[in-house]
This record gives sequence, C-alpha cells and structure tokens, in this order.
Amino acid sequence: MTLVAGVDSSTQSCKVVIRELETGALVREGRAPHPVGTEVDPEAWWRALLEALDDAGGLADVAALSVAAQQHGMVVLDGTGEVIRPALLWNDTRSALAARELIEEFGRPALAERTGSVPVASFTATKLRWLRQAEPANADRVAAVALPHDWLTWRLLGYGPVAGSPLGPDLRALVTDRSDASGTCYWNPRTNTYDDDIVRWALGHLPALPRVLEPGARAGVTTPEVDDVVPAGILVGPGAGDNAAAALGLGATVGDVIVSIGTSGTVFAVTDVATADPTGTIAGFADATGAYLPLVATLNAARVLDCTAALLGVDSSEFGRLARTAAPGSGGLVLQPYFEGERTPNLPNATATLFGMTLATWTRPNLARAAIEGLLCGLADGLDALQSSGVTPTRLLLIGGAAAETAVSEVAAQVFDVAITVPEKGEYVANGAARQAAWTMLGQPVAWPLAVASRPPRDPQPRIRQQYARHRVAATG
Repeated sequence: MTLVAGVDSSTQSCKVVIRELETGALVREGRAPHPVGTEVDPEAWWRALLEALDDAGGLADVAALSVAAQQHGMVVLDGTGEVIRPALLWNDTRSALAARELIEEFGRPALAERTGSVPVASFTATKLRWLRQAEPANADRVAAVALPHDWLTWRLLGYGPVAGSPLGPDLRALVTDRSDASGTCYWNPRTNTYDDDIVRWALGHLPALPRVLEPGARAGVTTPEVDDVVPAGILVGPGAGDNAAAALGLGATVGDVIVSIGTSGTVFAVTDVATADPTGTIAGFADATGAYLPLVATLNAARVLDCTAALLGVDSSEFGRLARTAAPGSGGLVLQPYFEGERTPNLPNATATLFGMTLATWTRPNLARAAIEGLLCGLADGLDALQSSGVTPTRLLLIGGAAAETAVSEVAAQVFDVAITVPEKGEYVANGAARQAAWTMLGQPVAWPLAVASRPPRDPQPRIRQQYARHRVAATG
C-alpha cells in the first residue's frame, strides 16, 4: 500500500492526514496547535509541523507529501536564511493604509488586470509596504519574501538558516504554486509572472521570490533527513493556498461553489476564465489545477458563533438548539458581525452592530439565530458578487467546522437559493494537499470519492436577506 501525506498549516493549527494513494482512504492523522495572534514567528509553524507529523505516526512509510497553508502571510528572510521578523498573517489589518496607497499609485482597474485583485490589508504586497514604512531597517535586510507554505516546503526540502539546516540558505530553492502566488497582489495569474514594479514600490527593492511551479510539479525530495522526523527521499509537491487546496480536496469542478466557515469565511468557485474585478469585492485567484478560483472573503466567520455561544453561556450543541427554536428572520433581530473589522466589504476599522432590539425580539433563541443569519448573509453577498461576474452555481459545498452544525446547514438552505451539499466533516485543505502529493507522484490527477453528510432541502426565506440588506446599507451608507 502506497501512502501520501497532506499538510494544512492554518491560522490556528497544523493538521496532517496520511491517505492511501489509489483510494484516498484515511490511514491516520495528527495535529498540533499554533500560537494565537496576527503575527507569528514561522519557527512556531515548523515546530508544529514536526509535532503534527509525529502525532500522525511519522513519515517512514510515506512516499510523497505536499503542504497547504494560510494565504498572504509575509515571511521575510535575510541573506543567511534567517527570518527577519515575525510573519504578518492574513488577518493582520495594520497595512490597511498601505493598501489604499497601493490603489492610489496604480489604480483599481490596473491592479485588477495586472494581479487579478484589488488589494486590502490581507495581501502580501500591502504588508511589504507597511514593513518599508514602519520598520525600514528590517525592510532593507529583506533578501527573499515567501508565503507560509513556501517557507515550510523550503524547510522540508532541507533548506533554512545557516545554522540548523542540512542544505543551508539557498534562497533560489524557494518555490510556490499558482494559487498562493495569486494571493500576493504582485503576481499575474493570466501571464503567470511576477509584477516587479509592484514589488519594488512596496518594498523599495526587488528581493528573491519563490519560483512558481506548475500544478502537479515536483518541488523536490526531502534530503538529507530533516530534524530526525522527516526521512530522506520523500517526494514533495508544489503545495497550495488553503482555499485552493480545499477545492482540490473536495474534487470541485466548474459549476461548484464552496462556502467555507472557518476562522475566516470564504465563498469561491472553480472557473476556466480569469476574473478581474476593479471593485475589489472578488479576488481573482488561481486554483491548484491550472484553472481559476475567484473568491470573496470575510474576516468574521466561525468565531462569530463561538463568541455568541460564550455570551449565552452554552456549548455548540445547545447554541444550535436555541437557534433552531427561533423563526427565520430572528423576529427582526439582525447582527452585522464585523467583530474584527471586515475585508468584504473593506471596512478594516468597523465594529459589530446589533439591530432591531426590542423587548419582544431580545431573546436567547433570536440572538443565537441572528448570529448564524448574519454570518451567512455576509457570505451570500459574496455569492451574489460571484454570480454578477459570470459564475453560474449548480451546487454549493458547505464546509468548515461550523458546517457540521444542523442549525447552520438548515439556515444556509434558507439563505442560499442553490442546492446545498454538506460533505462529511473532514480536513479538506489537508486532503487537497494529500491529493496533490498523489498527483505529483503519479504524474496525473487522482479522483477520490467525496463522502456526503447531508443535503438539506432548499427552503428559500427571502426576508432573512432583505432585512439584513436594509440594515447593512443603513450602517455603511
């Protein structure tokens, strides 16, 4: 039996799945936590990866692996391969001003055409500009810029700082893939080339940037043995950004829309045509197969439910029960859930607002349901944007930890007017990385079956979105 491994180095933790090459059957898995915060020392990711691999039973019998990770994070290296400062993560909004300056310098239509996206604070280019302005001495030291999955792949191949890595700091050995490169706002998904002018504008000089590999290409092999945990000779795939890996893990094709409710919320679709949205609502990303992955992201997702459940003093099960006892529309109670600012719409300094509070509406069930409805209405706005760009959804795949909650899937069937499939709960980002490892090994994509948990019946309730839209417009002008 031939085994392949997939890694998901996410915001909160590192997950590893080990699967059988031909069937995709799960053999074993492991995980390890990541530090909390919007900036993290990448060494913490490396230690968590080694711990998760060990928790998964090691790699002694694994033939190939690939790494998927959170997009956008800025990992800056000096000429000796040392990390210069903690990485700024996608959800760090301190570069919001830099994003506005980038738009003023190049213009929205030009940026959308050149990079597929109009930047917000999440994008790597804005973080480099922030570094140049806030920490100029650190910016001057930057010899290479990588993303989280690029840096972890580089370390797995044996590269790294002068001290402590078998092959040393060869910055030319950094590699990435189309999906992650498309989240930097300095790479063109149409031409598959970096935009050097934007990099120079952001950082002040042109550092080494990872070589962009084709889908299914080989990044290299692990050699020699790394940290006594990673054996030599394991084939390493190109890796991917987390959303592209999730699409690959789900086996999504053109016509599929994925709604993912994790730390962030995302709505994305597989398309065969690149997207360039000058409004900035849609990020025109590439996927992990050679196609495209237009995406709308929100900063506020599963934690909206977590914090509301904590406020109500209940666990997730009781929270769902409460929500299901309230009527669609939560009696008129509406939550605009911008607890951590927001990316779509681009309101980095916004706060959450609760509308429609009266003695009649102020009940525990209404508040629980309003949290679910507010979260999903924001994502439904994202689907509207994708449809306006030409996406015609035939199926909506609802994933993420919150998707397993019956209350969430039932409300989703009322908010989204598209047939919904809820796959079995699983690590779809890591699964996609494992599927990519199999592709790299075989030289062609593999098809693994998708286990389905439920298909909630469509039950459109237009008033949910109508009342959300009224309050959203009033709040944002």
